[in-house]
Amino acid sequence: MVFLPTYGSWLNWIEAEFAALRHFALNGTDHRSHAERNAAIETYIRWRNARARPKTGFATDSPIRTWTHYPAKVA
Repeated sequence: MVFLPTYGSWLNWIEAEFAALRHFALNGTDHRSHAERNAAIETYIRWRNARARPKTGFATDSPIRTWTHYPAKVA
């Protein structure tokens, strides 16, 4: 589990996905119905999924990932 600060939404991967969806499917559009908007979102998601690649991990070269134990808590 990773605790993220409330002001650090850019640290959360899903936020980047929603930003891309908003940019490519919704910004600058004037959909006349929910069906049109849903079709635009569906088209983007299908395009994105067809080109998806596995994520390699966040900060894979970070020394924190090499820790096998945490130091004892000092009172």
